[in-house]
Amino acid sequence: MLSKRSPIIGFVGTGVMGKSMAMHLLRAGYSIVVYNRTKEKALELLEEGALWATSPKEVAKQAHVVFTIVGYPKDVEETYFGEQGIIENGNPGSYVIDMTTSTPTLAKKIYEEAKGKGIYALDAPVSGGDIGAKEARLSIMVGGDESVYNEILPLFKLLGTNIVYQGQAGAGQHTKMCNQIAIATNMIGVCEAIIYAEKAGLDPEKVLESISSGAAGSWSLSNLAPRMLAENFEPGFYIKHFIKDMNIALQEAEAMQLDTPGLSLAKDMYERLANNGEENSGTHALYKYWKM
Repeated sequence: MLSKRSPIIGFVGTGVMGKSMAMHLLRAGYSIVVYNRTKEKALELLEEGALWATSPKEVAKQAHVVFTIVGYPKDVEETYFGEQGIIENGNPGSYVIDMTTSTPTLAKKIYEEAKGKGIYALDAPVSGGDIGAKEARLSIMVGGDESVYNEILPLFKLLGTNIVYQGQAGAGQHTKMCNQIAIATNMIGVCEAIIYAEKAGLDPEKVLESISSGAAGSWSLSNLAPRMLAENFEPGFYIKHFIKDMNIALQEAEAMQLDTPGLSLAKDMYERLANNGEENSGTHALYKYWKM
């Protein structure tokens, strides 16, 4: 079992969040082998002692545990399946944990294919953005076998503070959809509140002092509204990836015959922003919707 050895950890995807996550594992003393399509994004990890792999295949061949956090479901497919994929090249008895926000259907497919190869799989999407990743304070939502979750829990604790086992394969991804639905309409409210404060001639920073700790309080209000006021729209989480998540949530909701008008509105607003050149900005750039 994993707890009886010091595993070599593979990490595929060293972008805005993945780099910080891999760094926490590296600094905890684990041997880390990393792969990213753009090697430059992994240079800081390599300088700290991580090893470089030329493909997901090479990561899978070397590692006992492989974490992945890539962009889109199609990227997850390419990373896990085929002759160059993690499952085809992983070692029996190894663990694969996809932390990308992806589809519950794909999470179940990875679980079943991995199981057929004697590999243990979890879907474990995260919330908390770049700040949560840097501070190892992510929320981690986990689907898969509970016994496997318990094996990986010590590693999860190096990445996050709110780690919850949600159920069987796909449950982590379904939970992340709940998270994204809540964020989507909350972000509209945060932006409208700031715009309202400005139009009313108030000092928005003082307004935040009053409302952030009251009934209106939220993570987005406390952490992202100050970035809006500073006109810092660097991504903690890309708009283009949020649109991807909202599309997944809408598809899943439709399959359950669930109407989600707030989510639909948010997606339309974000798509207008993306079409206006903001797809690589952070989600809090929704503030710019009122400035267009």
